[in-house]
Amino acid sequence: MTRLDSPAVAPYPVPTRRPGLALAVLLTASFTLAVDFSILTVALPVIGRDVGFGLDTLQWITTSFALCAAGFTLLFGRIADLFGRRRLFLAGIALLGVSSLVGGLAIAPGMLIAARVAQGLATAAVVPAALSLLTTAFPEGPARDRALGLNGALMAAGFTTGAIVGGLLTDLLSWRWAFFVNVVVAVAVLALAPLVLAESRPPRRPRLDLPGSVTVTAGLLAIVYGLTAAGEHGWTDRRALAALAVGAVLLVAFGAVERRVDAPLVPAAVLRRPTVRWGNLLGLLAFATETSLVFLLTLYLQSVLGFPPLVAGGSFAVLGVGTVLGGMLGPRLVTAWGGRRTIVAGFLAQAAATAPLCLLGPDRGWMAVLLVTTFLGGVANLVVIVGFMVTATSGLPDGEQGLATGIATLSQQVGITVGTPVMSAVLAAVVHGLGTEGAGAVLRGVTTAVGVNAGLCLLGAGLAALLLPRLQPAGRATVD
Repeated sequence: MTRLDSPAVAPYPVPTRRPGLALAVLLTASFTLAVDFSILTVALPVIGRDVGFGLDTLQWITTSFALCAAGFTLLFGRIADLFGRRRLFLAGIALLGVSSLVGGLAIAPGMLIAARVAQGLATAAVVPAALSLLTTAFPEGPARDRALGLNGALMAAGFTTGAIVGGLLTDLLSWRWAFFVNVVVAVAVLALAPLVLAESRPPRRPRLDLPGSVTVTAGLLAIVYGLTAAGEHGWTDRRALAALAVGAVLLVAFGAVERRVDAPLVPAAVLRRPTVRWGNLLGLLAFATETSLVFLLTLYLQSVLGFPPLVAGGSFAVLGVGTVLGGMLGPRLVTAWGGRRTIVAGFLAQAAATAPLCLLGPDRGWMAVLLVTTFLGGVANLVVIVGFMVTATSGLPDGEQGLATGIATLSQQVGITVGTPVMSAVLAAVVHGLGTEGAGAVLRGVTTAVGVNAGLCLLGAGLAALLLPRLQPAGRATVD
């Protein structure tokens, strides 16, 4: 029998003799990278003062990370399929450790931005590689569903708790520990991963689609930058509109390139699958609605109820608990009902949990409603996310799992990026219409945007019911 830590390469799929430990390693990496999306948010003003950022450049600490994390995900997901998933996973973890060390030691803006760019590239490499290692380590069915449920729960909890962890580290130690923690995790993962993860890649490696890689990566970078700029400066900002236009043109060019090359980066047959096409749209909606709701409720807690940032962030601990429970419940529902019914039920439950927040008032007595509904919404949102991940990766050969998980990761990151600008635009329109920026106007804007958010959840339920094929339960990809 081939040793798991030997350099021998096996064809798809590759079993592991230690699936529990392998899952723990992969989940640890995914959770750490999810935390990185938000861990610096609370610390940004302190970082700006210590390192020398001005107010006009401070946002690049987060923007540079988000651009690379989203823009290169699809490319790295395909590279994982072609050149080896474990190889890319380990390279990404090593890059995460080195870049985090540089970020923690940064003494100048350029040094910190370079570290954040490298962290974004590491995220783009590790997340799809880890997901494809996970989906090929467990066969389709309840075992894979449970693994995806745990992964979704920990990633969602990471997004939610990142700001809390960042605030605690900044207050108790230093913002630099938000970087140094990654170094410790990277060293541990690099020590264990070669022992429990086996390499896998196709016996005959096709050529990488370079023209497609360049056009899709540049297009995604432009789209993500445009969405980020719109969130910061409004949807009439010229830079945002120009970037979105350039991104759209490049993605159209990518489609033309893919029709002409022999080995396309994204085979058309994959995108024609309704489970991939519509499943990822629903995943984008799931991430956009919940992350943007956190943004809206953060404004409510601080600008209307007057809580300090650390208390406001701590209020979302109940959301983190809800996501963990949803991650455990989701696989059971997928096994019993199938992906489509699970997504429909999850979106309906999320809409029902979000709708009462439209009634929020200006006194702190509403905190009980907020805590209960965000907990229930977290459970429902993770049920949707588990259904989305199972649906978007089911029925595909193991040789395309890196691509499938890359597309799913891209949907997740674009959803996170686009949700807040859209809700911010709704809120801003209401506030500007009222002609004042006081607490009352912010409250009106928040509750209006929350109503739009609940409406998007209902839209997701309707789209899932109409567009997704009816799949057999237990994770089987056979269409009824």
